[in-house]
Amino acid sequence: MKTFLSAALIAAVLVPVIPSFSEAGIMSNACMRSDRKARSRKMCNCLQQVANQDLSRRDQKLAASFFKDPHKAQEIRQSDRASHEKFWKKYKQFGGTFAASCGHLN
Repeated sequence: MKTFLSAALIAAVLVPVIPSFSEAGIMSNACMRSDRKARSRKMCNCLQQVANQDLSRRDQKLAASFFKDPHKAQEIRQSDRASHEKFWKKYKQFGGTFAASCGHLN
């Protein structure tokens, strides 16, 4: 009985924390590490939710790199590589969805 109560207590403490861990992702981590003034946990989590809908994991890694190196976004946008053009179309869609879904968090 004592073991069961201990397990129940641990579960009660950990369950509210679990969603926070699941929300963390490539984009939200990059967002939180950035020096952007508009950065907030709510904004970064919303960014991650939209990224999960619109971008593959690979695309998220590339997009997250823009937080550290904003010029890289310009290089990708101007690139003639088909893969970069495909990515940029998805990234623009992601940006529109992010603005519509998360813009109120500014």
